[in-house]
Amino acid sequence: MSATAYYTHGDCRKHEMGPDHPECPQRLDAIEDRLIASGLDVALTRVEAPIASLDELELAHERTHIAALRGLCATLADDAAAGGPRYAMIDPDTSMNTATWDAILRSAGAAMAATDAVIAGEFQNAFCAVRPPGHHAMRGKAMGFCFINNVAVAAKYALERHGLRRVAIVDFDVHHGNGTEDIVAGDSRILMASFFQHPYYPHSGEPPSADNMVNIPVPAYTRGLEIRELVDTYWMPRLEAHQPELIFISAGFDSHREDDMGQLGLVEADYAWITERLMEVARRHGKGRIVSCLEGGYNLSALGRSVEAHVRVLADV
Repeated sequence: MSATAYYTHGDCRKHEMGPDHPECPQRLDAIEDRLIASGLDVALTRVEAPIASLDELELAHERTHIAALRGLCATLADDAAAGGPRYAMIDPDTSMNTATWDAILRSAGAAMAATDAVIAGEFQNAFCAVRPPGHHAMRGKAMGFCFINNVAVAAKYALERHGLRRVAIVDFDVHHGNGTEDIVAGDSRILMASFFQHPYYPHSGEPPSADNMVNIPVPAYTRGLEIRELVDTYWMPRLEAHQPELIFISAGFDSHREDDMGQLGLVEADYAWITERLMEVARRHGKGRIVSCLEGGYNLSALGRSVEAHVRVLADV
């Protein structure tokens, strides 16, 4: 049994939003290929993601939102069977196909199953290679490629179902995790720390909406060394004071300098360094427990290399 679990499922590849969409199934292929090519796959324990239940999704989302997503996918399946459209648009950038609902349930299910396993001591930490991503999904709204907020659901699950007292969510995607902030703002049990390009989509996060938010907006072309200084200056003191019993990571790799989705300048070594710093906090306060979930990252080569760097640190190999 390895120290690090790798949660994924084939259903997560079946969700897609049309030709040439950047949030594509090939993202998971790029990650898998890189882990195999690097030999890192043998250091991980692969686990099939289970299906989340509706009441678990309601830990972070309005019941009407969940019902609307489920109903829309069911209607789409009926229409597609009759020769109708293959996609249902949520916003100009986000759509569902007939496989989206199953992918949603697997993605959230992976985050909660990883939480179960890490709290039980079966694994030290876990990486969830799942899609669709989640950090733009608000309590009652899907947007920005996201439908259900995987990390927010898992954080609430750790608190409500496992009885943890304090957790942290760390988000290093190039975009502000507005959905996560919408769900967890004001909950003193959850500290959310993030940096993000600003001004930029979704044009939120400045100022933060509650005291449990540690938001670091940075301008375009900010490089890794500057990000590291900001992490040490702003994230680390707040994380140490909060003493999280489990750290959740919204692992978005579109802050990479090769990713055209944003204009930040991180490289693989920066993701490794951030992961190391978070592991230090996790070891001091949370028995080393971390659950990391894939968010953005759209340059396939940079995504694969960055996930390798991140997971290599988690697995300590």
